[in-house]
Amino acid sequence: MNPWRNFKGDLWREKIDLSDFIRHNYHPFYEKPDFLSGPSSRTKRLWEKCQQLMEEERKAGGVLEVDTSRVAGVTAWSPGYIDKDNEVIVGLQTDKPLKRLVNPWGGWRMVEAACKARNVEPDPVMAKIFTNYRRTQNEAIFRIYTPAMRQARHLGIITGLPDAYGRGRLIGDYRRVPLYGIAFLIKEKKKDLYALDNVDDATIHLREDIADQVRALERLAEMAKAYGVDLTRPAENAWETVQWLYLAYLGAVKEQNGAAMSLGHNSPFLDIYLQRDLAAGTLSEEEAQELIDQLVIKLRLVRHLRTPEYDQLFAGDPLWITESVGGMGEDGRPLVTKTDYRWLHTLRNLGSAPEPNLTVLWSPRLPKPFREYCLKLAIETSTLQFENDELMRPIFGDDYGISCCVSAT
Repeated sequence: MNPWRNFKGDLWREKIDLSDFIRHNYHPFYEKPDFLSGPSSRTKRLWEKCQQLMEEERKAGGVLEVDTSRVAGVTAWSPGYIDKDNEVIVGLQTDKPLKRLVNPWGGWRMVEAACKARNVEPDPVMAKIFTNYRRTQNEAIFRIYTPAMRQARHLGIITGLPDAYGRGRLIGDYRRVPLYGIAFLIKEKKKDLYALDNVDDATIHLREDIADQVRALERLAEMAKAYGVDLTRPAENAWETVQWLYLAYLGAVKEQNGAAMSLGHNSPFLDIYLQRDLAAGTLSEEEAQELIDQLVIKLRLVRHLRTPEYDQLFAGDPLWITESVGGMGEDGRPLVTKTDYRWLHTLRNLGSAPEPNLTVLWSPRLPKPFREYCLKLAIETSTLQFENDELMRPIFGDDYGISCCVSAT
């Protein structure tokens, strides 16, 4: 089956260009969301089991289980499931839901402090490796501090997060995996690599970075294969598109402990595939909502091992899995689609939660039904975040997302 059947546009076929693909293929939605569906029976059963697990986690003091035997990595764990009979979207950070991984790449002291706070002993072999043989990000940063930087940090003029762990606000373009497949992405990365033939420090470092990117894509495909998913090829239908996108994100949160591990602005992209299958009669509205509901369930289960001081900053486990909805296109069309409504509707199907951090890219030019729906839902759930699309679009274009609470990317 041709994965790009019925799609329009040429530029995105010749090179990686998500903006061009979306511009040619998405359909703005101007009407009221009368089409929305409640949760499917599978979603209800799955979510009930997840709620039971989260209740156990709360009773255990906020952390259900910690795996100190392995270092965080994309392929570090065998596949994990919650309930195979009811899971439509598969994939967990470890081999069990809510089991937290140890991520020492940013700094070993944070791992020690987080384990101590949870009465867990770090693995002594891992401790030896990351204190004697493997340099962490924090070590590297402190080594290059000037005396003035150290003094400014000591005096509190510049500060970091309370657990002193090196982090950033990260958004990968996870849409590339379902649209192009990993084989094509690796091919394009190798073109970048082979085009760099200068022998100087900057070029050598860049070649090393690109080689690491190729290896990361290979590991992502390996992880997905363990779940029976072939990420090397483009997604062919709506289910594959949501599953491919989630596994791409999962690869990131298996390995990275960013202050914000945000998702991006995926609604117009996902909507293209959902609406194509709906039009073909191979997908019902209940099934379309089920895909988004179960994607959100998986996002709500993402966890990192952090110190109590960090967790006290925000509600829940602060991950800032920000998904942006709404916004206006540079061509004057709203980027509101039916799938924007489906994302927002998860707050009713599954109840309110701090994650994923649903963020409305607000403009007075958005369709009136969408503006009214967002405001009503914000009052009802106290969950939505609003950002000024009119302010950011001229700077970042129309294909941007919010990382964490304020950073446009």
